[in-house]
Amino acid sequence: MMNKRDEAIRLLAQGYSSEFAEMVAADERFHELLSELSMEFVEKNIPIVDEDGAYDLSLELMFNVTARSV
Repeated sequence: MMNKRDEAIRLLAQGYSSEFAEMVAADERFHELLSELSMEFVEKNIPIVDEDGAYDLSLELMFNVTARSV
């Protein structure tokens, strides 16, 4: 069972989660990080030798990820 402080923190986080997700999605650093991570993912997991194809796939992966509250 949660104490009152923990419950208050959880409720505050729920109340601000959409606003935080919007801020993250608009931040250039989020897009830079997604770009780096998607390229690392492609290099590690998908055997594409063509550099342009690997780049294009990493971009498509980025476009399929978003920040949103759950």
